[in-house]
Amino acid sequence: MRWYGPHDVVSLNDIRQAGCAGVVTALHHIPAGDVWPLNDIKERIRAIEEHGMTWTVIESLPVSDDIKRQSGNWQEHIANYKQSIRNLAACGLKVITYNFMPVLDWIRTDISYPMKDGALALYFNRADFVAFDVFQLKRPGAEKDYSTEEIKEAEKQFHETDPAHHEKVFRNCLLGLPGSTEGFTPEMVLEELNKYGHINAAQLKQHLFEFLREVIPVCEETGMVMAIHPDDPPYPVLGLPRIMSCEQDLADLADAVPSVANGLCFCTGSFGARPDNDIVTMLRKFGDRVHFLHLRNTKRDTEGNFYEAAHLEGDTDMYEVMKEVVKLQSRRNISLPMRPDHGHQMLDDLHKTTFPGYSAIGRLKGLAELRGLELGISRGL
Repeated sequence: MRWYGPHDVVSLNDIRQAGCAGVVTALHHIPAGDVWPLNDIKERIRAIEEHGMTWTVIESLPVSDDIKRQSGNWQEHIANYKQSIRNLAACGLKVITYNFMPVLDWIRTDISYPMKDGALALYFNRADFVAFDVFQLKRPGAEKDYSTEEIKEAEKQFHETDPAHHEKVFRNCLLGLPGSTEGFTPEMVLEELNKYGHINAAQLKQHLFEFLREVIPVCEETGMVMAIHPDDPPYPVLGLPRIMSCEQDLADLADAVPSVANGLCFCTGSFGARPDNDIVTMLRKFGDRVHFLHLRNTKRDTEGNFYEAAHLEGDTDMYEVMKEVVKLQSRRNISLPMRPDHGHQMLDDLHKTTFPGYSAIGRLKGLAELRGLELGISRGL
């Protein structure tokens, strides 16, 4: 399971009791672009090992927006990133998760969407998001990114819902980072968006490849691997380019930097939010580059909305995914680190304040389902 450090309401003891052998975490107190010091890494390892678990996957070692834009202190940040890789390797860690999404890591319009059973899920409502972008954030030129029909539907929905709903959507869209309870201000977001005004998808993708050509040799030298997380949602938002959303993006990544150290954090939820992604085919085709798995499920509709479904429900056939994962592990003779993701807030956790998507019981439910599915498939094969 993912752990957000000493201030996470879900403790290491909770995670150990859930049956986890390992913890996925990061040093969230260190700003993007700075070096991760050896002492901080060792202290985090010590805390995890005291609870009978290991830390082998870093999620995430963030790539600064300076690197993504190739502006400001980007060359210094790349040098610092290389040193962080060496420090992590010296402490025995193996897998670095990261993403190349500009400004915002993920966006949801509702972080407490009620399910039929009373649990709460994360939800992306397309009309709410368009209304946020055009009528609340008032991003310059936002209207050009949507069809006339989308603008009309967003305007209709905006006028038919009350101010409390508008405020909730506004607050949720500006949350910014997974594990964050503090959002960006509109002024901050507009300022950051403006800095990407001259960068299109092709240029951003080139910046990713140039970053990887710098850091992958260090990974090869130290025995580390990089695992990029796909875009979430897997299409452009707020006028920002998205470059890791579909099968062609994965092919471009592999072609640009062929080393297997240049790998994937394969997230079935992010890829699954896009109907033209064939999850099992993608997993089969790029399986040798998969170093880490996020197993979650989403349920889409034809309007562009989706919510986080239970792990064995939704649009992705988790049985077929897990069967491919079991075969992949057998063929590569490894045990891939994987975790449940974005569990529902349920039971006693409904009365707690937790990081959106990262309450304990919903993830425990997903973990139990996925472990059972893996065991059944492994025995059957």
